[in-house]
Amino acid sequence: MKKLRVYLSGPIMDEIEGAAADWRAKARCALGERFTILDPMRRNFKDREVDSANEIVEFDLQDVRDADILLVNYNKASIGTSMEVFYAAHDLGKFIVAFSPFDFASCSPWMVRYCTKILPSLDAATSYILSHFVRPDDDE
Repeated sequence: MKKLRVYLSGPIMDEIEGAAADWRAKARCALGERFTILDPMRRNFKDREVDSANEIVEFDLQDVRDADILLVNYNKASIGTSMEVFYAAHDLGKFIVAFSPFDFASCSPWMVRYCTKILPSLDAATSYILSHFVRPDDDE
């Protein structure tokens, strides 16, 4: 049976050096055996290059369409991340698991509304995905 696909959504632009890649590498380690990981950083586009802006957005949206689940790093406000979450939930009905350092009162109502589940850490989010989305026949 085909593995479920998880898209790794989260800030890339204006993120501190290495942060965008670090959490994605940890997510790949935690989920990669059981799920196909769709990581937008696998492409070598540079932010703020006019000729690649449309490609960046379209490739990311294609990954969102192809994904079964979104794993979202909601560590700060991010226009791209927010748009991916809205598109995935509102237009496509995807299941969205986010992790965030924010308490409920500090979360954007938009993220609360369109994320299916918001957990306090990456470990909690990957554990949630493993416990709720690993199919019994995945062990065969």
